[in-house]
Amino acid sequence: MSENTSSHPKGLYVLYSTEMWERFNFYGMRALLSLFLVNALAFKQTDASILYGGFLGLSYLTTMAGGYISDRYLGNRNCILIGGLIMAIGQIFMFSSASTFEMDISLAQNLMWGGLFFLIIGNGFFKPNISSMVGQLYRKGDNRLDAAFTIFYMGINTGALLGMLICPFLGDVKVDGIRVLDAFKWGFFAAGTAMLIGTVSFYFLKNKFIVDPDGFPVGEKPFSNHDAINKDGETEKAEFSSKSIFSAVIIFIILVFTFHYLFITEEPNIIKDWIYPVIYSSGLSLAFLIITDKTITSIERNRILVMYIISFFVIFFWASFEQAGSSLTFIADQQTDLHFLGIELPPSSVQNANSFFIILLAFPFSWLWIWLNKRGLEPNSPAKQAIGLLLLSMGYFIIASQIKDLGNNKLGVIWLIVMYLFHTMGELCLSPIGLSLVSKLAPKRFSSLLMGVWFLANAAGYALAGTLGALLPPAESVVGQMNFPSFLGFEIHNLYDFFMLFVTLTGIAAIILYILAIGPLKRMMHGIR
Repeated sequence: MSENTSSHPKGLYVLYSTEMWERFNFYGMRALLSLFLVNALAFKQTDASILYGGFLGLSYLTTMAGGYISDRYLGNRNCILIGGLIMAIGQIFMFSSASTFEMDISLAQNLMWGGLFFLIIGNGFFKPNISSMVGQLYRKGDNRLDAAFTIFYMGINTGALLGMLICPFLGDVKVDGIRVLDAFKWGFFAAGTAMLIGTVSFYFLKNKFIVDPDGFPVGEKPFSNHDAINKDGETEKAEFSSKSIFSAVIIFIILVFTFHYLFITEEPNIIKDWIYPVIYSSGLSLAFLIITDKTITSIERNRILVMYIISFFVIFFWASFEQAGSSLTFIADQQTDLHFLGIELPPSSVQNANSFFIILLAFPFSWLWIWLNKRGLEPNSPAKQAIGLLLLSMGYFIIASQIKDLGNNKLGVIWLIVMYLFHTMGELCLSPIGLSLVSKLAPKRFSSLLMGVWFLANAAGYALAGTLGALLPPAESVVGQMNFPSFLGFEIHNLYDFFMLFVTLTGIAAIILYILAIGPLKRMMHGIR
């Protein structure tokens, strides 16, 4: 069968729109979360940052279970529908929390925990399955895949743009400089409505458009009749021995307690002390389990190891990038002049510059990779991700330079926007390319599970983002203060030090990953770029 290589399957655009509505739901709610916790539910800023990191981390930790359930039992389609409905229920809880905090703050806090629980579980079902379906629309080795994931990624950010535009407009409202706390509920209501729209539209469109190049449905229950045909010469089913599973469980338990005792501080916090160790340990133990599968060939093992190595470096990207919803939002709220083009922006909406730039730059970046490929100049996927880390580092360096001599003046919001421009270019080099690389490198029998591993690296990054975000110095320094927060011996005295921490972390990671990308990783991918 000949294929039209100049266009993409219609199923890509169905997945694009479904992901768009889900990301509206997720990012719209995320934009409000930290401010809602501090202003309505009386959380400390440090506790809000840690909870924010834990929420994001657990949202991606559950992708491991969602990927497994899909691969083994329900299939991608059913998991997407289940996840969408569960997330809509989560937003009902958040709406209820924001409707009751003035009458009963204890009840409101419990409703908030319930809402986050449903959102975490729903995202676990939804996220790995819709991403892995994109790769199944194309044949192995199709050179349109990087471009397809960049287009799909623009769908993610179209939803994020709408969510972080509409939800803050409705929920982050100030009158005469005073925040209207009762408005938060309408932001959560808008997020839940978007989730329902996405779920219902996917249900009606999936059968007609979401098919593979041979016309077979993509994402049905695993191991159906047409799936059993071994088209690509791959083993269809993984074989984990009882010994491997037992060893992975033991490793998980040991790692949880090891990380717990490494992280414990004078101020106990269940999320930091226990949830973060579970997130880190899950990724490592799952990675161990997959690599022990008896059916893996030597080439498959090398390719999976490439994924693991890149995943480690991705942690530092997301730990720095995801300051957007916590520390950078607090900086926008308290230490930034928000007047821009004659209007005053809601603090929670500044991070939306990222989504705007993604939509503006997604197609140019997609065309750039194709243009470079035709001329034999395209970097391989790991090198692109190293470039992404470097661009993120440059963004933080620009904002650090502006902060250094600012004194008691407020930061101009334009510098946060410029920083988000560099962060966006870094994201386009790293995140959609990473999704594409998983589809290229993963054996078919591990497609969703290894997508889950990829998102676990994101989860670890988000957990680290919570730890680092809690290091944000107060807006007003205390005279004579002697005890400063520190990370790996790096003391945070002021905002300049805070930003330089991220410059250093991501800059060093970028250099090391690039050296690996042009050497050992290139060989270990066995011809895949």
